[in-house]
Amino acid sequence: MSDFRDDAQLDASQVEDVRGGGGGFSRLPGGRLTAGGGGLGLIVAIVALLLGGGGSGGGLGSLGALEDQTAGGGTGAPSSQLAQACRTGADADRSEDCRIVGYVNSIQAYWRGDFSSRGRTYESARTRFFSGQTQTGCGAATADVGPFYCPADKYVYIDLGFFDELKSKFGATGGPFAQAYVLAHEYGHHIQDLQGVLRGGSGGQGASSQSARTELQADCYAGAWAQGAVGTGFLTSLTRQDVADALDAASAVGDDRIQQEFQGRVTPESFTHGSSAQRQKWFTTGYESGNPKRCDTFAGAI
Repeated sequence: MSDFRDDAQLDASQVEDVRGGGGGFSRLPGGRLTAGGGGLGLIVAIVALLLGGGGSGGGLGSLGALEDQTAGGGTGAPSSQLAQACRTGADADRSEDCRIVGYVNSIQAYWRGDFSSRGRTYESARTRFFSGQTQTGCGAATADVGPFYCPADKYVYIDLGFFDELKSKFGATGGPFAQAYVLAHEYGHHIQDLQGVLRGGSGGQGASSQSARTELQADCYAGAWAQGAVGTGFLTSLTRQDVADALDAASAVGDDRIQQEFQGRVTPESFTHGSSAQRQKWFTTGYESGNPKRCDTFAGAI
C-alpha cells in the first residue's frame, strides 16, 4: 500500500468539509434526483439513468450551457477541524480524511508542475466533502450521483460514503489507491475544463460518444498522475497492488458492468463513460506513459 512521507506538509485549505451541514436539496418533477446540468462524474450519468433519472439529471448528458451557468456552489470555508487534524503525511497515514487531503494535494501538485513545464499557470480546484446532499454551482446534488466535478464553480464534490459503495454496490476491491483513482479522475475533468476541452460539448450516448471520450480521457489523466505521484513529494512509493486497486475501481464503474448489474443487460448505445475494458485501457495508457499528451481519446477508436 502506498504510504505518505511523514514530513510531507498537507494543505487542508484545498478541501472544504460541510458534512452534516445540510445544503439545498431539490427534486426534479417525478421525484428524480439531479446533480444539476453540468456535473462530470465517475458514474453520475449512467447511475442516474438506471435509477430512473432519465436524461435530465447531472452528468455528461446535460452539459449544454456551461458558459451560462452561475457559480453558486463553492462558498464554504475550509474546515478548521481538517486544518488542525491534517498537517503532515503522517496524519494522512492515520486518517482517511487526511489521506484524501493528501491525495488532493498530490494531484494538484502534479498538474501544477505539468502546466508550469508547458509555460502555463495552473488554477487550483477545491474538493468539498458533503454528506447526503449539497448545493453546487451546477445545481443541487445528492450522494446518489457519486463524486463529480462542476465546471461552473470548479469544485470536486464527494460524499466519502461513496468509497464504501464502491465496494458494496459496485463490487470493487477498494483500498486507498482506489480512492486516489476516483479523485484523480475528477481532477482530470478539471484539467479538461482548464484546457477548454469541455467548451465544445461533452454529451451524447454510445460507445464512441463525446461523453465516453471525455470520461476516458479523465481516466487517462488519472493514470498519468499515478505515474508521477511519488514525484510530487507526498507519497513514498506506489506498489503493484495500488495500481491493481485503481484498475479494479476503473473496471467496477464501467458502463457495461454497471448496466449488467442494475438492469440485467448491456446496451452500448447508451454508454456515457466507457466500458470496463476501455476505462482500464486508458488509465493504463496514462500510467505507463506518464505523459498527459498520450491521453487524446478524441482521435480515432477508443
